[in-house]
Amino acid sequence: MSKTLYLKLNKISTVHEKDVFLKDVASLYSDDQTVLAKCSLIKVKTIRDGRDRRYVEDVLDILRKINETDSAIQVTNLGETDYIINYQRPHSARSILQWGKTICVCAVCFCGAAFAIMTFNNDASITDVFREVYRMVLGQEWQGHVSVLELSYSIGLAVGILVFFNHFAAWKLNTDPTPLEVEMRLYEDNISKTLIASGGREEPGTDDT
Repeated sequence: MSKTLYLKLNKISTVHEKDVFLKDVASLYSDDQTVLAKCSLIKVKTIRDGRDRRYVEDVLDILRKINETDSAIQVTNLGETDYIINYQRPHSARSILQWGKTICVCAVCFCGAAFAIMTFNNDASITDVFREVYRMVLGQEWQGHVSVLELSYSIGLAVGILVFFNHFAAWKLNTDPTPLEVEMRLYEDNISKTLIASGGREEPGTDDT
C-alpha cells in the first residue's frame, strides 16, 4: 500500500487548545490508514502565549515534521503554502454579554444607516422632488403633510434593502451569499494576506511558540 499523504491546509484555522495538531489545520487523505492516523496526530505548534492571537506558519515546517515521523511518506500538498493559526482561549458561555454586544451593534448600525439615509434625502431634496412629481402628475400643488409618494418611497426603501442584502433573520431569498457575507469574506482574505505578508518579513530566528 502506498505511503502517499495528500495534504490540504486551510488558509486560517481557529483553535482553542494550546497544542495544535495537523488534523486541526488541514484535511488529510491517504490509502494507508496507519499513515493517516500517524500524521493526523503530528503536533505542528504549541501555543505558549496565553493571549488570543493569530500565528503565521509555513508548510515547510509541516513537511519537516512529517519526514521526521516517517521518511518514507510522500506528501502531496493541495492547499496553502502559508497558513494562519487563530488561537482563541476557551471561554464559558456568556449569553447576556453576547446579547448585549449584538444589541449595541444593531443600534449603531441602525442609527448610522438612518443618519446616512436622512442626509442623502436632505442633499437630494427628496421632498421638493416629490412635490414637483405630484404637481406634474396631478396638475395641482401638494397641500398635505404626507403624500402617497413619500409613503411608497419609505416602504420601497425598506423592502429594497431586505431584497438587496438577501437576508432577514434566518430566512434568505436564495442560497447565494449576501453582499454583507461577500464583503466580510473579502475583509478576512485581506487580513490573511496582510498577516502572511507581514509574517514573511519577521527577523530570522524569532519564534513565538
